[in-house]
Amino acid sequence: MWIFSSLEVAAGTTPASQTAVSDANLMFELLLGGVEIDQDNNIVLLDKEMASMRQGRAFLSQINDNIPRSRSSMEQMVKTLEDQRRKPLTPVQFENLILSLVYSAHQAWHQEERREQEAWGGVLLQLANVTVHELPLLTPPLSSQTVR
Repeated sequence: MWIFSSLEVAAGTTPASQTAVSDANLMFELLLGGVEIDQDNNIVLLDKEMASMRQGRAFLSQINDNIPRSRSSMEQMVKTLEDQRRKPLTPVQFENLILSLVYSAHQAWHQEERREQEAWGGVLLQLANVTVHELPLLTPPLSSQTVR
């Protein structure tokens, strides 16, 4: 739920509790410590202390267990998400979408062959389109937000 909480903070729709803010801060702290993809295609936190924390292990588990790794699996995920556009994604589904988008961007950037870069770039574009479609469904209209 860290990404969803971060979006709430960024959009100014923070819930009354401080949980969303601390979740967002934790996620940014984990990412700022650095990440890489190992030879088994798993995301690894470079900050070993953060990786050993319960929250770090939970974050890695979410990424490594819920994000497709192959281009064909990503394309299937996009098709599934597009087929269910009539209803908004759950916060967990949206987080997985964003993490998949980041993973695809990383893959597109690190491919050596131009053809592979373009193929991953196509997946990235499809994921971005789904994300843009979902954003209005996550935040309330401006008229319902309170101004401080």
